[in-house]
Amino acid sequence: MKQSIAYALAALGLVGAGIVVGQRLGHTPAGPESTGAAAPAPAEKKPLYWRDPMYPQHRFDQPGKSPFMDMMLVPVYAEDGAAPQGVTIDPRMAQNLGIRTAGVERGTLQRSLRLAGNVTFDERAVALVQARVSGYVERLFVRAPLDRVRQGEPLAELLAPEWVAAQEEYLALRRAPQAGPGLREAARQRLALLGMSETTIAAIEADGQPRPRITLTAPLAGVVTELAVREGSTVMAGTPLFRINGLSTVWVLADVPEAQAGWLKPGTAVAIGVPAYPGESLTGRVGALLPDVNPGTRTLKARIEVPNARGRLAPGMFANIVADTRDGTSALLVPTEAVIATGKRTVVIVAVAGSPGRLHFTPTDIDIGSEANGMTEVLRGLDAGARVVLSGQFLIDSEASLKASATRMAPATHGTGAHP
Repeated sequence: MKQSIAYALAALGLVGAGIVVGQRLGHTPAGPESTGAAAPAPAEKKPLYWRDPMYPQHRFDQPGKSPFMDMMLVPVYAEDGAAPQGVTIDPRMAQNLGIRTAGVERGTLQRSLRLAGNVTFDERAVALVQARVSGYVERLFVRAPLDRVRQGEPLAELLAPEWVAAQEEYLALRRAPQAGPGLREAARQRLALLGMSETTIAAIEADGQPRPRITLTAPLAGVVTELAVREGSTVMAGTPLFRINGLSTVWVLADVPEAQAGWLKPGTAVAIGVPAYPGESLTGRVGALLPDVNPGTRTLKARIEVPNARGRLAPGMFANIVADTRDGTSALLVPTEAVIATGKRTVVIVAVAGSPGRLHFTPTDIDIGSEANGMTEVLRGLDAGARVVLSGQFLIDSEASLKASATRMAPATHGTGAHP
């Protein structure tokens, strides 16, 4: 019995030794010439520290939940070969932060200037009708201000004794055989200087009868804006009787912001609409940009000349003006929302290629020109094809400023951990 037990134990020992030897043979390390072994996995990058993007001045030695915001801490890695200025962000974190980018393109800035203005009289189309001699107003044909008149239409009939004396003198010289041509021509010129029309003088010469009453007519078509006389009035020589403003052309005075005054030039075509005629567009041209700035509104007046042959535009009407001020010059354009104006600098955040799987953002100073329709002209600082950040750029710029001033700042606060 004892001999059987001894044999069994010896057999178990041999089996165990065989197993150990087999395991050692099966796990013999492969030599350099072995091709079936897998290459060792690269060591995972170790974060330098963790932080809350909303409070980048606080650093934590362990991952976890931010004690400030309801979000997880973000790892910060060593940026091998990164530029000394800028921020490198994981693409997933950039997506969580809502960072959007757009390309810098070359094109023409479409500057459509929208203005508001009022219709006024064309002050160049004005005529004053006055008495050349003393007399009496016997009859008025225009009795109310703002009445429309046509050119040559009678305005008033005057009784002028001085006119009668001048006509009698001229007729007497015409009948006197001893009067020479020079004397007769001088008397005729006197009638013209007293305000008689060529038609009236010709009628006097035809029938030889003086006209004690002279009819004053409108020198141009328009509106009687001033009526300074009534029937029965006595007028002296030089007294203004009527003021007539023409309506064939009107002015639209528009307020132009001081910052956009350089967009308009004399001769620029504009489209004009008035509430009285919805859906209709009139065409005018900028006649002048008046050299006077309103100190309260910081605006200048643009004088726009508009043809008004049908007389539908009346002074006082409100007008909407649209001016297309494109000059056709090609320029680099970026979306206006990408521009950060700090007061002393104008900055954009440029997205550049970083290390694999990382996005690098660099603040870049630029000089800008005009801005219109959500686009800004870049004068220098960018090249075509670059990509700029549209949203989240303030967070990136603040982080870049913190990094750039790290050598001048006191050591950042380190936390031993985060709240679970």
